[in-house]
Amino acid sequence: MTMTPIHVVGGGLAGSEATWQIAEAGVPVVLHEMRPVRGTDAHQTDKLAELVCSNSFRADDWAGNAVGLLHHEMRRLGSIIMACGDAHQVPAGGALAVDREGFSEAVTARLEAHPLVTISREEVAGLPPAEWDSVILATGPLTSPALAEAILKLTGEDQLSFFDAIAPIVNFDSIDLDVAWRQSRYDKVGPGGDAAAYINCPMDQPQYEAFIDALLSSPKFEFKDWEHVPYFDGCLPIEVMAERGRETLRHGPMKPVGLTNAHNPEVKPYAVVQLRQDNALGTLWNMVGFQTKLKHGAQTEVFRMIPGLEKAVFARLGGLHRNTFINSPRLLDRTLRLKAEPRLRFAGQVTGVEGYVESAAVGLMAGRFAAAERLGRAAVPPPETTALGGLIGHITGGHLEGGAGSFQPMNINYGLIPPIAPPKRDAEGRRLGAKEKTRLKKQLVGERALADLEAWRDRAPALAAE
Repeated sequence: MTMTPIHVVGGGLAGSEATWQIAEAGVPVVLHEMRPVRGTDAHQTDKLAELVCSNSFRADDWAGNAVGLLHHEMRRLGSIIMACGDAHQVPAGGALAVDREGFSEAVTARLEAHPLVTISREEVAGLPPAEWDSVILATGPLTSPALAEAILKLTGEDQLSFFDAIAPIVNFDSIDLDVAWRQSRYDKVGPGGDAAAYINCPMDQPQYEAFIDALLSSPKFEFKDWEHVPYFDGCLPIEVMAERGRETLRHGPMKPVGLTNAHNPEVKPYAVVQLRQDNALGTLWNMVGFQTKLKHGAQTEVFRMIPGLEKAVFARLGGLHRNTFINSPRLLDRTLRLKAEPRLRFAGQVTGVEGYVESAAVGLMAGRFAAAERLGRAAVPPPETTALGGLIGHITGGHLEGGAGSFQPMNINYGLIPPIAPPKRDAEGRRLGAKEKTRLKKQLVGERALADLEAWRDRAPALAAE
């Protein structure tokens, strides 16, 4: 008998991952992507899994960072996003960053080649047809107006939204390396084996103060309906950070710690602007943490105040796009189904997670849940001791005691995973210091998570339908 396909709406990271997981489970799937029939304000191509902001998947250390743990959990579940990310990584210190074009092209090619995947280039305007009995909505922060309106009518919820700001990208050969230097913080070696993955531009105090003055006084894109924008703290525009205090940037993306100026080792910089490689050729570098809503003319003027970037040529300037998400703890069940209409699942940023990897991770789980359901098996969430389980718990209410009235997007973090109390002494009986305890605690959480995930993965296919 021919199995009825599952439909996935949206070809971003979450939709691409969900599609891959469904197909790899042996279930036919139709992926609906509206580009290029209908474009968006942020996308520049019609490729699947296009990265519209940073090219970084962030830290890759499973034993010391929650997002690194999420990376490894996804790898163990056959993630297409992680596989293509690993295949197209570029140097980024302790982080996993990717060549954005090569990455997107690889995801697109693998999905196009899969015998159980059909890609339909069309907009799904309004709710999916009733005959689609299993649908994953992974339309992300740029959901088309017609579909967004239909979702709001179905759920009866007020729209929640914030604005992501895009960082500028600089041509490498326009950076003055007689002023800037190559180094990762604390010389940390990343997954690509490079301990000098960042370009660092130093500032002394007068230069920093002048830069802050320019940020605060330069013209910005302003819209009357944005006056009370609830920005997500993990992606604040730099001028908004500067408005919160003159020292905010110096203790955030411009912090000078773990760096020594190769041109002047005796003088510690007051602040440092970092750039990270953005493509495999090394010709493009993005300004780390420099999301902005400055007007384009102001951006070139202000950013050329940065030592080493006086003659910078910008391949892309910063910009803004709306990020919309639903009130997931009220609306979704533990397997990401819409309570009001269970044939619909949600995945990606629209569920209230933040970040590329987190969005893909929710897509991964939505795909697995939908495939299990189609195959007559139980759709069982991963253990709460895993990073994947922590994310699912966050967006379905498990970590929001007292209701979901203040639900906001969140990156994966150790606060979403049950802690482990580390031993007070090491194997030789020596009392552990605070830093050693913290390091060991993260490692133990990671070891438990990976073990629990494998146990869940190995038994999940054998589960009977409930």
